[in-house]
Amino acid sequence: MAGDWIKFEIGTPDKPEVWQIAADLHIDPDAVVGKLLRVWSWFDQHTENGNARSVTKMLLDRLVGVAGFCDAVIASGWMREVDGELLLPNFDRHNGKTAKKRALTAKRVADHKKKKRESNDEDNAEGNVPSVTSALPREDKREDISTPSPARDARERFPMGSAWEPSSGMAARLTMAGLPPDCLGPDALGEFKSYWLNRDDRLTQGEWEHKLIQNLQSRRRTPHAQTPQASGAGGPGHDHDGVRKALSDVEDRSWAEGLG
Repeated sequence: MAGDWIKFEIGTPDKPEVWQIAADLHIDPDAVVGKLLRVWSWFDQHTENGNARSVTKMLLDRLVGVAGFCDAVIASGWMREVDGELLLPNFDRHNGKTAKKRALTAKRVADHKKKKRESNDEDNAEGNVPSVTSALPREDKREDISTPSPARDARERFPMGSAWEPSSGMAARLTMAGLPPDCLGPDALGEFKSYWLNRDDRLTQGEWEHKLIQNLQSRRRTPHAQTPQASGAGGPGHDHDGVRKALSDVEDRSWAEGLG
């Protein structure tokens, strides 16, 4: 329908999940972004809560024109398959009528604050000093990240904090994922937390650990993704040199956000 829309972050093309999907399918990252928009739009139009009970991976793969696309998205963590049903994590945060209403309200509030700041700047230029409270920007209330967090309920969602640590069962999860326990060193953990520290994502403890595992796997895959392939192996329409160069440019970020 005319006027329908979905939320889309301008930083999405640079997210590690996009590069991971592109590397797995041997397609251009920009093509991945376009196909993700097709899938997200389909879920927004045909589901109420992001749970597609009657759709198959084959149908969505055909929608975007790439076999195995849904499997690659599932591997990145941006889609889940539970008992044969496909669902998008945190769908209600970004899509649906309620999320869109929140987004429009936030935009109106931001526009109002911007106009108020511009008005204050004009008053300052004319020599009228506004009150201290109106001149200072209001800081967002965020969780105190300087002190360790208390024990949390397994279902509680929270933003990343500088004191966050994986649970005692992380070593076993690394082994199940085929990773050596020593791959999670202070540097890797510090970079992971630094990337997510100033973002608004709120996940459970288990979901944060899952993303950390994905990032560690992505770090280990990166050298293989950059290995030159035999001449002509990609066939027409596959710009492997461009993909390898792009992956090289973001190598220092491949540990990070490992596409909502």
